[in-house]
Amino acid sequence: MEDLKIINRLFSEEISERYLSYALSTITSRSLPDVRDGLKPVHRRLIYAMRQLKLNPNSNFKKSARVVGDVMGKFHPHGDAAIYDAMVRMAQEFSLKYPLVDGQGNFGNIDGDNAAAMRYTEAKLTEFAELLIKDIDSNTVDFKETYDGEDNEPVVLPSAIPNLLANGSHGIAVGMATSIPPHNLSELFDACLHLLKFPDATDKKIISFVKGPDLPTGGIIIESEDSIYQTYKSGKGSFRVRSKWNVEKLKNGKWQIIISEIPYQIIKSKLIEKIDNLVEDKKIPLMSEILDESAENIRIVIEPKNRDVSPELLMENLFKLTDLEAKVHLNLNYLDKNNIPGVRSLKIALIDWLEHRKEILERKSNFRLNKIKDRLEVIDGQIIVYLNLDRVIEIIRQEDEPKEVLIKEFKLSEIQANSILDMRLRSLRKLEEIELKKEKNNLISEKEILLKILSDEGVKKNVLIDEIKEIKNSLKNKINRKTTFEVAPKIEIPDFNEYIEEEPITIILSSQNWIRSQKGHIELNSEFKLREGDTIKKVIHAKTNDKIIFFSENGSFYSILGNKLPSGRGFGEPLSKFFDLDNNEKIVNLFSYFEGEVAIASSDGLGFKIKTDKLIAATRSGKKVFNLNENKKAKALTICDKEYLAVTGSNRKMLVFNLSELPELNKGKGVILQRYKDGYLEDIKSISKADGIVWNLSGGRQRTEKDISGWIGKRGSVGKMVPNGFPRPPKFD
Repeated sequence: MEDLKIINRLFSEEISERYLSYALSTITSRSLPDVRDGLKPVHRRLIYAMRQLKLNPNSNFKKSARVVGDVMGKFHPHGDAAIYDAMVRMAQEFSLKYPLVDGQGNFGNIDGDNAAAMRYTEAKLTEFAELLIKDIDSNTVDFKETYDGEDNEPVVLPSAIPNLLANGSHGIAVGMATSIPPHNLSELFDACLHLLKFPDATDKKIISFVKGPDLPTGGIIIESEDSIYQTYKSGKGSFRVRSKWNVEKLKNGKWQIIISEIPYQIIKSKLIEKIDNLVEDKKIPLMSEILDESAENIRIVIEPKNRDVSPELLMENLFKLTDLEAKVHLNLNYLDKNNIPGVRSLKIALIDWLEHRKEILERKSNFRLNKIKDRLEVIDGQIIVYLNLDRVIEIIRQEDEPKEVLIKEFKLSEIQANSILDMRLRSLRKLEEIELKKEKNNLISEKEILLKILSDEGVKKNVLIDEIKEIKNSLKNKINRKTTFEVAPKIEIPDFNEYIEEEPITIILSSQNWIRSQKGHIELNSEFKLREGDTIKKVIHAKTNDKIIFFSENGSFYSILGNKLPSGRGFGEPLSKFFDLDNNEKIVNLFSYFEGEVAIASSDGLGFKIKTDKLIAATRSGKKVFNLNENKKAKALTICDKEYLAVTGSNRKMLVFNLSELPELNKGKGVILQRYKDGYLEDIKSISKADGIVWNLSGGRQRTEKDISGWIGKRGSVGKMVPNGFPRPPKFD
């Protein structure tokens, strides 16, 4: 047994080194595509294995299980499910613009249904896959040993098309990702032809050929030309894609909208389900129903609420709320010929592919030159036979070692001697001699052409240009653009509150931030079912088309339409489902939106007035209005509908001052409302001299102190003790 050697190393260094190795392995061998053939290892191995099985476009189909088995056994020692999933995607016309696998059987659909098991489906290569592997037998690419050392596999495919951009790629590696949408081959070829003729062409010129992504599911790109240019120049960005739609007229002036194309990578069934839920929740008031009448082609029917609805307005609303408009991201991150990852521009990606094709041409030419050299050697030897036919026959008939004699007498190479000895008698006719001399002349001419290709960069470029033109012409009926371009119409979406049915609701908020609404205006002091350990925080009357404003203890305001609140069944739902609340962030108060003012106050006795239209939040994250001092919280809110403001502190002192003394701000800390030696602000309420001070008691009862003169003072004063019978803690509600 060998002696074991212990190496002292820091654990952190060892872990760091091993993680780096893992990260690099993931990036280079799994997640990122190679710019030369646009493939990841699993896809490359699938194509190569199918070629070995002779599954070319003109052959018969073979079971997918056979292909997966060969890939797993010979090249890719991973799970069969992962290999089959990759193969399935290569066959899906809605995933790849130019499918590389011709699938027979159920290979899934745009509704998100899975493919049938591999034992039920069959496959072969497409002509696009054949273009990827063309000339692989001409020493055009390097090979490496497979994982078990029993076979060889290509490091990269020759790839006669810029597959990275044509079919795109997606992947997540360690610390980086790639996202490349499909593009139109004809446009890519045009850009490449221009680059070959004008290597110093600008990004803008190259991007003038490649209009934008060409997605297998079609759709309409609504990005501006400048936005597309910036995205392609940087290699990062996104494209807004809308569904293609048209208005179909029916009888009696009725109509419906037909959607025939949806954005790339959107699952149709989930899209329809989401729209249906929005209609049910009355969040798309202009629409009545959605139907899926799709067969081979997509046909989604949108029925309006009535025939007076504007189709453009309805669609703009749908684009805003659903994945009928989606973003297709571009992160042009790939491995170059040196296996180095990086984000590059569109122009650089095309240049990298052209460099690969140039190398393929050089290697193919050298391979052919060697073949010509060998053949010319054989032909020269065979011509000697015809010039000395009788003597050659004599040597073969009489000599014990004819090969050595032939080599010595006619100064032949061993290869030439072997070819002479292998010749058949019938090939010795005069016609064959003529054919050999003709072949020799043709080979010499071809040799001269190949030498020019290898020595002259201009000739090399012309050959590449001719190759691209030939491929483009052969595919001209199969590479038409599907995705179109339009300028998004500027349609102002109105406030759809007017379309929401106005119904009375009662909103119940619990102390643990659970919210629900019940139909009708229920008595505010009614008993409501709550979760164990929870209590009522606030109950208000509102309407379904009201905006409900929530004020939280961190000084933020949140808003939501009344019809979007959960129904009164059960306990409702937590507010965190609708807003991005911090951990344990509580709601101070809520109210139904009105045009006016509210006063807000913090626990350290600061506050100000603010107009309600400044409180509406456009996002889940809310709108921060109250800038609180450290370790302080928002404590109270009251509607400013009276002339005075009553303030109470935890010290049970009350101060009443005129609301005109309170400044109006849009944002800030505010001013001192009431001073405290010890304690903090407890509550505020807008009151009038006529009504006096009113506070709530248990059982729905109220109590009033008519004479408020004893508590009136200057803002910022200490105040006086609260009236007899005032609640503990001193809160008005």
